[in-house]
Amino acid sequence: MKVGIVAGGPEKALASLTSYGEEIDVWIGADLGASYLLKSQLPIDIAIGDFDSISRAEKEHIKQASASFRQYPIEKNETDLELALEAALLKQPTSIYLFGVTAGRLDHELANIQMLYYLLERDIEGKIIDNKNILSVYKPGTYQIHATSKELISFIPLTLTVEGLTLKGFYYPLEDYTVKWGSTRCISNQLINSKGTFLFTEGILIMIKTTEEELS
Repeated sequence: MKVGIVAGGPEKALASLTSYGEEIDVWIGADLGASYLLKSQLPIDIAIGDFDSISRAEKEHIKQASASFRQYPIEKNETDLELALEAALLKQPTSIYLFGVTAGRLDHELANIQMLYYLLERDIEGKIIDNKNILSVYKPGTYQIHATSKELISFIPLTLTVEGLTLKGFYYPLEDYTVKWGSTRCISNQLINSKGTFLFTEGILIMIKTTEEELS
């Protein structure tokens, strides 16, 4: 099962939600994110949060359109996105895609990236998707990647080091390389063809696919 969580980040950075409509089994709107789902004419399986980012009229509209509406106090320990993530985990998903979680507050953005590690520890595929980027996090292993000629691919260590990084089928190949925290060595690479392979032996690795065109 794939769950899509839509948070209330700037709408200008939001990916096209409708293009994921057939791929996502359950949609969860966190606060303003529920309004984005309404605008995209997608189902709101769960609307959750304190709803301090929307008007009373918008909140009532969301409440009527949602299969489940859960409002929390503004003063709480969890962010609206954390509440949405907890609700998503109860669905026992294989994948959770996060939309509307970038291009806004930097503190939230960094915390949201760390949420992907939280999912990784539970063997759940997690992705952060906006209109320019797809960000995912990996444990050691061997992975196939597909990308277009217009997509740039960057690798960034989430741990202090990522060891044994090998890139095959890339314009800038690597062999058994150690990437250290703060390094820019693995920024803005590309695939030679539509498919490539990356592997590493130690650490936690962030991969970001970026394009100048809007992602569908």
